[in-house]
Amino acid sequence: MTEVIEAKGLCKSFGDNQVLRDINYTVRQGEKIVIVGPSGSGKSTFLRCLNLLEKPTSGKIIFEGEDITNAHKRLNKIRQKMGMVFQNFNLFPHLTVKGNITLAPAQLKIMSRAEADIKADGLLARIGLSDKAETYPNMLSGGQKQRIAILRSLAMNPDVMLFDEPTSALDPEMVGEVLALMKDLAAEGMTMIVVTHEMGFAREVATKVLFMDDGRILEEASPEQFFSSPKNPRLADFLSKVL
Repeated sequence: MTEVIEAKGLCKSFGDNQVLRDINYTVRQGEKIVIVGPSGSGKSTFLRCLNLLEKPTSGKIIFEGEDITNAHKRLNKIRQKMGMVFQNFNLFPHLTVKGNITLAPAQLKIMSRAEADIKADGLLARIGLSDKAETYPNMLSGGQKQRIAILRSLAMNPDVMLFDEPTSALDPEMVGEVLALMKDLAAEGMTMIVVTHEMGFAREVATKVLFMDDGRILEEASPEQFFSSPKNPRLADFLSKVL
């Protein structure tokens, strides 16, 4: 399988606090990598370093064969290929649902305004929210906002999708509708890296599950092996508390 993202010797510090410690990891096309671990383990920082929302202190990020670690001029071009879904939606409140979805593709001239409108209509129909096209985000439920945030990323035709705890800000009854859309994307072959506390999703969807603690990847395994026979004592302890 083609290598999509590779972290080499990745370190990140905030002042004296070292959050990531010499991470080496490769994500291949079509993989669904789910990252779990305790709060403060470096999961979200790792994800945000992959598309340089956080600049690594040292190490390299290779994306589709190119070292992007210092690609300042091309950064926006690179990020177009990496969809990012945040914990708190980050929708523009002054734009309608459709406006949120069409803004980037039209402004960046990836497609014409008419093509962006058609794309948005198709995406909204896919999740049964065509009737919300002219609605503003403050009129939506949390689950609807997060699904629109996912559609906004999909409108850019990304090669990989990064999800940073996409369900943690949602009421429990809204989690399922967001996970259902993510499962659909996985089934269609989208390359995905997901930081989450949803262990059921990890079991069902992941090709590999990573356990992070203290800024390191301590274990990597298939879901079956990860949950049934963890090797690292810290992972075994973590699973005993969350399962």
